[in-house]
Amino acid sequence: MVELSEAAARLDLTTSGVGIVALVVFLLAYAVVIGEEYLHLRKSKPVLIAAGIIWALIGWRYAQAANAATDPATKLALAQFAEEMVRHNLLEYAELFLFLLAAMTYINSMEERGVFDALRGWLVSRGFSLRSLFWITGALAFCISPVADNLTTALLMGAVVLSVGVGNPRFVLVSLISIVVAANAGGAFSPFGDITTLMVWQKGLIPFSGFFALFLPSLVNWLVPAAIMSTAVGAGRPAPITDQLKLQPGAFVIVGLFLLTIVATVSMHQFLHLPPVLGMMTGLGVLKLYGWTLKRAAMRSAERSARHSVDSDNPFEIVSHAGAEHEPFDVFKRLEKAEWDTLMFFYGVILCVGGLGAIGYLEALSQVAYGGFGATKANIAIGLLSALVDNIPVMFAVLSMQPPMDAGQWLLVTLTAGVGGSLLSIGSAAGVALMGQARGSYTFAAHLKWSWAIALGYVASIWVHFLVNGALFTGVAVR
Repeated sequence: MVELSEAAARLDLTTSGVGIVALVVFLLAYAVVIGEEYLHLRKSKPVLIAAGIIWALIGWRYAQAANAATDPATKLALAQFAEEMVRHNLLEYAELFLFLLAAMTYINSMEERGVFDALRGWLVSRGFSLRSLFWITGALAFCISPVADNLTTALLMGAVVLSVGVGNPRFVLVSLISIVVAANAGGAFSPFGDITTLMVWQKGLIPFSGFFALFLPSLVNWLVPAAIMSTAVGAGRPAPITDQLKLQPGAFVIVGLFLLTIVATVSMHQFLHLPPVLGMMTGLGVLKLYGWTLKRAAMRSAERSARHSVDSDNPFEIVSHAGAEHEPFDVFKRLEKAEWDTLMFFYGVILCVGGLGAIGYLEALSQVAYGGFGATKANIAIGLLSALVDNIPVMFAVLSMQPPMDAGQWLLVTLTAGVGGSLLSIGSAAGVALMGQARGSYTFAAHLKWSWAIALGYVASIWVHFLVNGALFTGVAVR
């Protein structure tokens, strides 16, 4: 096997025809991804094709070089190097894929058991004012996204806003923008809140507890634009809903199992030095086992044709609809409902960016950005770039470059890549998802009108990070 670090096998293809064509293919594919809202083409399709084309070009060029080589060792190294690079990228993707698949299955299971509907119904039925709901939905988005993810959190809180904001488009717009900013900010200080933080954690650059240093900067990132936008929220109260939304059996147990899975994942990584994906997949196995007990109980209940109600003062501790307690829980159906387009998109992005790294573009970019401008300016620019290009390929590119940075700088790029996407509606998964959920109410142009306020929060969060985490900027690179 040929080691990835073996310099003799690496070709500099940055100025070659193969390198230029590969770069054009990637840019064209990502242009299609950015235009997803208008083309109605799933974002995974162009990057999957681009990944195949890029690596076919690289493989062809390395095969040519291998055939032209005369030294047997060099010939073998060139022949195997492209293959080993692909396998290296596939291993990184496999860990990310299985981790997210387990997390998504838990989230879908909680949704099926009525956890999110019950929360939404409880909030709407409390009779809060519109301004109170603006702050409550934003605060919940900030608090939920570190445990769930920014995409799921944005959709949940977006459903609340759309439920109570009928006939009040101004309230709906500013509340949805606040939710996008809050979900992205909340996800920036937890490995479970965003794909970018997860990748940094899995790389071992920042320990699990180290991300909490970003709590205050992330909070400021949301509070500054939220305070400004709250002035645009009209007075009044929404009409309360009278429908009682109820939980299905096992809802609280599944929530508890998810929290225990997170604890187990962190513990296995921190104390046993095992990959985080192992803890998540173990938790998925526990969920499957508990799902089997729920299914058996529902089948026995259906056979008896007996219905029962839960007498409780807890507004959540009830079932979602009449007869729902007899419907069998199938964890595989919840697994089927994972965001497969998103998961396939990650595959395409990781392989595309990995291919550009094999060509030599990432090393060249690292030298220009981090060598020429310095880590601080480069990391701030990374956040601005993530508003145009999704933060996932941006962060994966940085991780592939592995520039020599201390803990303070790695936290800075984690923060900027996580919250920079809030500047535009297309800059984060949360924003793109809400554009689809609230089509016509939340648009690119409407979000752009408030980008100046979000930019103030972006600048303020960076300033707070340097203020409260100055001791982490040691100048000693973290590897």
